[in-house]
Amino acid sequence: MKNIIKFIQKYLPTNGSLPLGRWNIDYCNKKMNAKIDLSNEDHCGPCGQYALSKTTHTSKKNTLIEPRNKTIT
Repeated sequence: MKNIIKFIQKYLPTNGSLPLGRWNIDYCNKKMNAKIDLSNEDHCGPCGQYALSKTTHTSKKNTLIEPRNKTIT
């Protein structure tokens, strides 16, 4: 009986697509570029170039520039 059920299930249609996680198809350029950067980081290994550039980028973004109050006399 189990063999008959397995045989029938084998030929019945299933719910086609499986979730692909990080490697699904994205049409958004921002997501695609982030995915490319992460994949390059995966292949690059311990060089840490991506992490260094992200740290530099965020530190520049978070730096406050105080306005100078100069009076002209």
